[in-house]
Amino acid sequence: MDIRIKRVYEPPEESDGFRVLVDRLWPRGLSKDAARLDEWAKDVAPSAELRRWFGHVPERYDEFERRYHAELETNDAVQHLRDAAREHDPLTLLYSAHDEQHNQAVALLDYLRSH
Repeated sequence: MDIRIKRVYEPPEESDGFRVLVDRLWPRGLSKDAARLDEWAKDVAPSAELRRWFGHVPERYDEFERRYHAELETNDAVQHLRDAAREHDPLTLLYSAHDEQHNQAVALLDYLRSH
């Protein structure tokens, strides 16, 4: 499975393959046409409580990732995402965070690769 991550604000490319937004909230200032999504998997995103706690503070990322992975263990939407990754090559996880190293897409990709 070829799973990638990309900021949703970057221009869509054919090489993105199947494009899945993994944010719970719609990205600010972005139209649905401009996003060119194949799917919006908001159910696989971190819970609202965890998202608020993390607040995109890099020093909290390790604990955020641990808690998010624990949420994913009991999240049925993960299987749907795995199935989509098997069906579509490549699959690109899209996120809106500014920080390219400390965000839920990075944590989700790590989870999918390790499970």
